Amino acid sequence: MRISIIVAMASNHAIGKDNQLMWHLPNDMKFFKNTTTGHVILTGRKNYFSIPEKYRPLKDRTNIVVTRQESLNLASHEDVEILSNIEEAIAFAKSKNESELFIIGGGQIYSQTMEIADRMYITHVHQAFEDADTHFPEIDYSIWKTVSAEHHSKDERHKYPYSIYVYDRIKK
Repeated sequence: MRISIIVAMASNHAIGKDNQLMWHLPNDMKFFKNTTTGHVILTGRKNYFSIPEKYRPLKDRTNIVVTRQESLNLASHEDVEILSNIEEAIAFAKSKNESELFIIGGGQIYSQTMEIADRMYITHVHQAFEDADTHFPEIDYSIWKTVSAEHHSKDERHKYPYSIYVYDRIKK
């Protein structure tokens, strides 16, 4: 099973403020949906609750919420598994014969999974957001190779230029 990280981050690694995205890029949201649909996704509790309620849980995906809060009850949410750590989440995805597990955030979950990820889907937003309170970890690009890259200019629907890169870990 491939373990993949998917994230949109600013040029200064900002990924959010007050548990919200700092930009609106409709085509990136479409890319996220198309890439993760049909798969198991892993998210932290805060990131899960940052998803607008009408979209929770993310449709056509098995949602895993990793939390240390034992009292968290999402029983009314179909396709949501509450697990206490990343190792349990990976084992659960494997038990579902998942081909690619997607790590969708937030910042703490990304930090905990950088060392085990095989692939990264990164939307590089070509803008810095200095007031962010959540950042993506630093990336050692010497251990990643670029698989694909798409560049997009800003337009009437996208306030910032951005590029979508796919990176695979270089096997040692």
